[in-house]
Amino acid sequence: MLDPKILRENPDKIRKMLIDRNVEFPLDELIKLDKERRELIIKTDELRKKKNEISLEIAKRKKTNQDVTSLIERMQETSQTLSNLENVQTQTESRYTKLALTIPNLVDESVPIGKDDTSNKEIKKWGNVPQFDFKVKDHIDLSQSLDLVDLERAAKVAGARFYYLKNDLVKLNQALIQYALDFLSEKNYTAIQTPYLINRSSMEGAIIAHDFEDVIYKIEGDDLYLIGTSEHAIASMHSDEILEGKSLPLRYAGVSPCFRKEAGAHGRDQKGIFRVHQFEKVEQFVFSRSEESRKEHEQMLSNVEEFYQKLEIPYRVLILSSGDLGKVSAKTYDLEAWMAGQNSYREIVSCSNCLDFQARRLKVRFRDKTNDETQYVHTLNSTLVATTRTLVALMENFQTKDGHISIPKVLQKYVNKSII
Repeated sequence: MLDPKILRENPDKIRKMLIDRNVEFPLDELIKLDKERRELIIKTDELRKKKNEISLEIAKRKKTNQDVTSLIERMQETSQTLSNLENVQTQTESRYTKLALTIPNLVDESVPIGKDDTSNKEIKKWGNVPQFDFKVKDHIDLSQSLDLVDLERAAKVAGARFYYLKNDLVKLNQALIQYALDFLSEKNYTAIQTPYLINRSSMEGAIIAHDFEDVIYKIEGDDLYLIGTSEHAIASMHSDEILEGKSLPLRYAGVSPCFRKEAGAHGRDQKGIFRVHQFEKVEQFVFSRSEESRKEHEQMLSNVEEFYQKLEIPYRVLILSSGDLGKVSAKTYDLEAWMAGQNSYREIVSCSNCLDFQARRLKVRFRDKTNDETQYVHTLNSTLVATTRTLVALMENFQTKDGHISIPKVLQKYVNKSII
């Protein structure tokens, strides 16, 4: 949710953002509704005051046995007018809130302007793309030959885009999680395992729910949704709270399964474990002061780069253009890992600064002293490791000529072996 002051004082800033994002939005209607709702608040307050004055006058006259017939008629008329206005106010507030919750975030000035992902800007690369003197396999063929994944039986019991991990790949999956938690612990992140289901108000605080209706899983008959990432549960953890300024930044290492419908992809992505409905992830999430969020954003990206360098996975970093940027984020970096079996870079990390957008929706504020004015925090989130996609990179990049998979040195102590 944007600061209402911007809507009232600088609507052209929002118009530019919508153009930059290539998003259609009824901004004029939102501006009109905002004006109407504020006028209705004044009118209903005045009528309530008038109603109270009439009520006091009726009580006063009754004490002296004066006739109050005309005052009672005025009271009834005022009550009816107030009731009608309150109904209009409720409808206006409802429509205003619905629109205010769907408007995208502002775009950071450093974000490249463009209509889609073709305008994303590569800002760095790391590592040497592996060279092989044999025919390279993709992770699907590798996992089948080594009996590491069973897709057919998973499809039988759950449908497409589910999987059974088997044998050493189970251990490697757990190794990635444990290594990620150890890695962030050294960076002074607080480890947190979140609820896997949250209610709609919490989900709406973290995302623009209307845009994700076809992506998130709802539990029928309950006000509960399966989380798409621990970000959703962590963002809402401090909702309706005023944090102590001295506690900021709060840095969390969230670990959880993630559930997504992941519709729309085609080709080999449908058959392997790169794009699936369920996977584990370790997430960085930070609550910070506004003046520190840009620094925190860069630090989160630095953490991600260090992590993948230690895994020895070549990658490139992109800054997403305005047209490819998620609506909640003001600036996002994507890290794409080299996948040897696909002969291309594929996205495995998204690192975003959401400014105060989520905090306003969730009412997460801070103050330094008891008598200080409260301020909204800034929220930031970044994947550290989404295990299935990283497993794909490991299998394809570390495959050997005899059909096995070498294990990066940093993970060997977690699986007690150096090759699968």
